[in-house]
Amino acid sequence: MSVGQILGGKQRGVVTLDPGVSVEEAARVMSEKRIGAIVLLGEGGRVDGIISERDIVRTLAKVGISCLTQAVKDVMTLRVTTCTMKTTVDEAMQIMTNGRFRHLPVCDGDELIGIISIGDVVKQKIEDAEREAREMRDYIAAG
Repeated sequence: MSVGQILGGKQRGVVTLDPGVSVEEAARVMSEKRIGAIVLLGEGGRVDGIISERDIVRTLAKVGISCLTQAVKDVMTLRVTTCTMKTTVDEAMQIMTNGRFRHLPVCDGDELIGIISIGDVVKQKIEDAEREAREMRDYIAAG
């Protein structure tokens, strides 16, 4: 199973913002869209960074409420790990576990084509395990 297959089952489109927007605006968009991270695009649609709920909370704890007026580019994660459509679900899980993050942008070269969350990966793993168990039961029953 690949990341491409996970994206095939999700609604297309990724919420993105310009790195110049305020932290408050990013938090508002996350709340409205009920998402935990936003990819930030620079010139030519290139992934410049990602901001997550964790980034906002860490900055809020460090700087205080004044961080809400800061530009996202000042608090975003700059070194964004990405994957491709061909990345396996197991590889994606390992990337997220090793990096200790919950959102993984999916790119084709420099082009952002989607994003998956650890929830998407876990859901896929559960579906795979249930399918395998069902197939095993059917195989045993067929005797």
